Formats: sequence, C-alpha cells, structure tokens
Amino acid sequence: MKTFLADLDRQEIVMFNIQMAIQNCVDIAAHIISEEGFGIPDSTAEMFNILEENNYLDNKLTRKMVKAAGLRNLIVHEYAKIEAEQIYKIVHKDITDLNTYLKQIFQKTGISE
Repeated sequence: MKTFLADLDRQEIVMFNIQMAIQNCVDIAAHIISEEGFGIPDSTAEMFNILEENNYLDNKLTRKMVKAAGLRNLIVHEYAKIEAEQIYKIVHKDITDLNTYLKQIFQKTGISE
C-alpha cells in the first residue's frame, strides 16, 4: 500500500481502470435489458436489479454491483473526495466481483457453463 499511496500516477491509472471496468459492466447490463425488452431502467442501480429480477444475477452480486456503480459515479463526478486507501482496499478485496458478474452473465446467456 505504501508504494500505491506515494504514487499519484499509479492511483489515477487504477481509478481510471476501475471506472472503465465498471462502466463496461453497466454497458453489458444496458445491452441485455434492451435486447431482452426488460423495460427502461431509471438508474444504473436499477439495471442490476432488473438483471436480478430476470435471473441473470443473484441477490448478493446485485448488491455488490449497485455499490460498484456508486463507486464509478464517485470516481467520475467527485474525484477529489475518494481516498487512495479506499481504492487500494477495493482493488485488493472487491475487484473479483467484476469477474463474478461476467461469469453469471455468461452462464445465463449460454456463452459459458
């Protein structure tokens, strides 16, 4: 963590990549919702709830993805309020949630078993 906290470039690169990874998950959700005719969500969080309602995601992952979307919004809209320690912890603890998201989507769509 010491190296990460001392290197502003590294922090910005990590935050940008987290933002992009979460945005890609949002884009996948939007695509599925549109293709399947599940309606028009009112928010990013609702996209993940719609996927859960239609058995694409389990409840636990839905809650995590809603939080991830909130983090993405924080990165994009309130950059200066994010603590580098928080980002470090997320990268080391929660980043695998994005892989789990893809696995559940792939299973539901038949891309992977």
